[in-house]
Amino acid sequence: MVVSEREREAMRRAFTLASRGPRGINPQVGAVALSPTGEVIAEGWHRGAGSPHAEIEALRAANGRVEGATMVVTLEPCNHTGRTGPCAEALIDAGVRRVVYSVTDPGVESRGGAERLRAAGVDVEGDVLVEEGTALLESWLRVQRLGRPHVTVKWAQSLDGRAAAPDGTSTWITGPAARADVHRRRAEADAIVVGTGTVLRDDPALTARDAQGALLPHQPVPVVLGTREVPESAALRRHPHPYLQVPTHNLFGESGPVKNSVLAHLRENGIQTVFVEGGPTVASAFVRAGLADRLLTYIAPTLIGSADNADRPAIADIGVTTIGAQRRLMIDTIERLGDDLLVVSHPEEEA
Repeated sequence: MVVSEREREAMRRAFTLASRGPRGINPQVGAVALSPTGEVIAEGWHRGAGSPHAEIEALRAANGRVEGATMVVTLEPCNHTGRTGPCAEALIDAGVRRVVYSVTDPGVESRGGAERLRAAGVDVEGDVLVEEGTALLESWLRVQRLGRPHVTVKWAQSLDGRAAAPDGTSTWITGPAARADVHRRRAEADAIVVGTGTVLRDDPALTARDAQGALLPHQPVPVVLGTREVPESAALRRHPHPYLQVPTHNLFGESGPVKNSVLAHLRENGIQTVFVEGGPTVASAFVRAGLADRLLTYIAPTLIGSADNADRPAIADIGVTTIGAQRRLMIDTIERLGDDLLVVSHPEEEA
């Protein structure tokens, strides 16, 4: 059956509704119920973990008026019982005649709703405005694919690969255009990660700010790795979000590579995208562990050198002991930011 323009309009409305829900461990989903004549009966969206799914919200709002109706939803109705029951079953029980969805559910446990609906005689159309739907759910879909939050590792360096002068000073290697780009990218992330060494040495605010120093509308949650205590006077204690400290230096946790890992812990806290900006030690740890999905390297046209072997490299030990073990990267973009360059890359094996 052909998807009507009215159903496409309802899908666009569902995208808008979905964006009202919080980003987190669950996807943002919106739903619109249409009468057999194409009129909007009810709307709904998912309001967070443990709350009714978008389809259930729309069914409740319809108050029993969905017999023979069409449910337009941004994500394939789920087919499993978690904190809530399967939406596919609820739609069948309510007498919905047709379901139109945008993105297929990639979850191993939750997918299969479309098949269940069709088996019950419900007409189903998928992949409607799928590019827009995928863009809406990009972060969540990426987490489903990786099984963990997506990680961007950032560092700034001189042309000769230094992050600081021999005495440890590093403000500022790059210029204002590069720093503004960093703040913009911070604002796109759910969390910003540093180590306790950076907190104690640099006292960073870990906020995302505009050129005038004002806070941007979205702020990443500050995350500190390490066991040392954050001082009462630390700037990050004045961050709009309470900081989250993960008291470990082992990214994989103490009892295995997945279950107790730092990233698993962050995912449980609703974090989908991580921006690592914690200096050479933390940045190198993520690269060494194979957990850097994207790398942002800001290169300033300056030379720092070293004195008395007091090197301050932008990146430290990443587990490479021989040239055959080097970490090859694929370049995504090279951008000029004022006098500086930004090289965006990803590990070769992900190409």
